[in-house]
Formats: sequence, structure tokens, C-alpha cells
Amino acid sequence: MKLLTTVMTVCSVFTAHYLAFSQSTNETKAKEIIEKAIDATGGKDLLSSIKTLYSKSSTIMDGRNVNYITKEMAPNMGSFEIEYQGRIVYRSWFDGKTGYDTVNGEKKVADQEEFKDKLDRKYIMNELAYLDPALYKAEFVATDEEHKLQHVKVTAKDGSITNLYYDTESFLLKKEVHENPTKGSFSTTLCTEYKKYGDLNYCSKTTLRSENGDQVMTLLDLYYNKNIKKSDFKF
Repeated sequence: MKLLTTVMTVCSVFTAHYLAFSQSTNETKAKEIIEKAIDATGGKDLLSSIKTLYSKSSTIMDGRNVNYITKEMAPNMGSFEIEYQGRIVYRSWFDGKTGYDTVNGEKKVADQEEFKDKLDRKYIMNELAYLDPALYKAEFVATDEEHKLQHVKVTAKDGSITNLYYDTESFLLKKEVHENPTKGSFSTTLCTEYKKYGDLNYCSKTTLRSENGDQVMTLLDLYYNKNIKKSDFKF
């Protein structure tokens, strides 16, 4: 009996050490892939220097041509607008502490649950955040040889999960799958084209997949570190 107990103890210790080593290896490989993705999009110095980001995309919503406009300012201010026929018909924004929205010209405090993830935000470029252990835990999952993709899973402090799929050759992000276990929801975004905007290599065509069908967005304009002020996020 004593011998059996000793063997079981040794096996348990070995298993624990093996799992810890495997986990550490997966985390190291995940970070290496993310770092290569950062290099592919412009490099860590460039991404770290981006303090404001503006984008304008064209898409079709309910059969109508509309534009989506986003503005971001580090560390965590941001806004989202829907433009139809040259007029802003919806706006949502976060001033760093509180989220608001505007519908039919009426401003109001929004449901703060929708902005909860903004409170811990420190970076505009997501890959920088994924490398920050205070914000995310990154793990390498597997290599998809058929589609030539590296699968990395990042888990946020609130438990939400983002599955990232990077091209095995270019290391550009090709697909994101967001999971929110508490809400039982998920969403999929495909990056089908990339384009240079200044020194930044950025996804210029994306497809949002949902049960109601795919929505394709084409980037019309993108710039960084200009023409965005703190007053853009005031109530």
C-alpha cells in the first residue's frame, strides 16, 4: 500500500509539472505569434506610438448603403457613428468613464454594461493589449495546416474569449471569433484584405458573420495621430 501511495504521488507530481510546462510553452508560443503579427502590421514602435485612430467604412445595412465611423483616443476613449446619406443617424461614445448614445438627436446615458470592457482598456491596437498579462492570458491552441492558420486564444479578465487565427506565412490576422460565456454569445470577423495606411498595414476589407447573414465592410479611410481631440468624446 505504501509503495502504491508513493507511485501515485510521484505520478501526480510529474503530471502537475508536465501540465505547467505545457501551459508555459503554449503561452510563450502564443506571444511569439502575436509579436510576429505586430511586426507584420508595422512594428511595436509604430503601434505603441498610435494614440488616436480614425476609420470610416462602407457597408450595407437593411438594404441601404451606410458608413460606419469610429474614433479612438488612448487609453480608452472611443466613439461609433452610423452615417446615412451624409447624416449621423446614430452615435455611441465613451468618455473614459461613462458611455452615452444619441438616437434621433437625443443624447442619453447608455447601458453601462455595454461599455464595461472599456474601463480596463490601455491600448488602441489590440495586439499590444494581448501581450499585457494584466489584461489578457494568451495561449497557443493549434496550427490549422489545411488553411495555414495559427490559432491563439486570449482570455480577458472578465472571462470573455477571443480566438485569433493568424496566417502561418504573413502572420496577419485572418479571423477573430469572440466568445462571451456569461452572455452565451459569439461573433466571427474575417479579414480578407490588407492595405498600407501610412506605415500601418491594416485590414481594409472585413466580413462580419452572423445568423442573419454576412455583412461586408470596406475601409474608405483610416488615419492615426491627427484630427481627433478629447472634446470629440464629451457629452
